[in-house]
Amino acid sequence: MGSTQLETVPEPKYWHLKTVLSEALDSEFAVGEILPNERDLAARFGVARATLRQALEQLELEGRLQRRRGVGTTVAPPRMGVAVGTEQHAWPGAAGDAWQSADCAQAAPPAAVAAILETDRNEVVHTVRRSRMSHGQPVAAELLYIPASSVPGLTAIDAPSGPARARAVLRELQHLELEGQERAVELGSARADDAKELDRLPGAPVLVVTTRFVAAGRVAALSVATYRADTCRLTFGDSGSVEIHHGPERQAS
Repeated sequence: MGSTQLETVPEPKYWHLKTVLSEALDSEFAVGEILPNERDLAARFGVARATLRQALEQLELEGRLQRRRGVGTTVAPPRMGVAVGTEQHAWPGAAGDAWQSADCAQAAPPAAVAAILETDRNEVVHTVRRSRMSHGQPVAAELLYIPASSVPGLTAIDAPSGPARARAVLRELQHLELEGQERAVELGSARADDAKELDRLPGAPVLVVTTRFVAAGRVAALSVATYRADTCRLTFGDSGSVEIHHGPERQAS
């Protein structure tokens, strides 16, 4: 790595440094590679370590860098992409689904979920927990709420517990004719359980994608998926759909 000095610019010094660092990440570093220490980076760019830290923090917020305890600052993988437009209709667990089933429990859902499913507050539903990974790191966690009436053929003998039962519930769900999907996206803060699963601190920014799966004129399943905001980007296509776009490009959306 050669020596580079910053020129005098009207914008804040750390912001210009962020741009220079971003270009260096694209040309000199691979995904997962550990950056040199702060002292060496500050010397290379001729800035104070406080200025460098501001630039690194901004790149972390933008999802270009990851700071991992005991490892250091590494180059983040490309942003995770998931289509959330209404033109694609498929049950969870269908062919091509990138989610990994982790567990399945039977319990009464939160009151808000019961209201959407139009079930009694104390009625037990199947709660499937799933996750998504990118470059070996967790980027999203999902809870799927499925009433027993949506999977009438499920038996305890076929899948007693754990991931096997989760897969069995989703397999049984495929027997219903999917009529449509309704999605909503909102910015939120990671709760303690989400933060632990996503390897983030509680309160970290997340994108919450809520999907209602409709069959036979009713909500047959409800998905609440929580994505790390530092790994996702929303784009709006000509069709009016929304995507969490994946790719190395950094143009504004």
